[in-house]
Amino acid sequence: MEITADNRLRRLIVVGDRVLIKPKNPSDRTSSGLYLPPTVHEKEQVQSGYVIKVGPGYPIPAPAEDEPWKETEEKVKYMPLQAQEGDLALYLQRNAVELQYEDETYCIVPQSAILLLERSENLFE
Repeated sequence: MEITADNRLRRLIVVGDRVLIKPKNPSDRTSSGLYLPPTVHEKEQVQSGYVIKVGPGYPIPAPAEDEPWKETEEKVKYMPLQAQEGDLALYLQRNAVELQYEDETYCIVPQSAILLLERSENLFE
């Protein structure tokens, strides 16, 4: 199978309550046209980006059985996250872990670091 732009991220599995975000390109100029150095953007506390992948959520403990001899299947259940793929997220930069994957910059952010989600049906159109 050939890796294309459509399916290359399918190999990634986000773990737990974390979200994979593609940061929006911040403007490198002020409204008056002055260029800003990259360190200005790095010091901003709140960043924005698009949610690419979402982890399964918070694990829920299995209820204790009254019959310990009864065989049970140890299946982990999760409480899903609020974030969904395609959402625009505002998140705290200090909690984000930045990484490079196939020459693209992404951030892995815990659900608790996301401040706001904007959900639109036609976000990428």
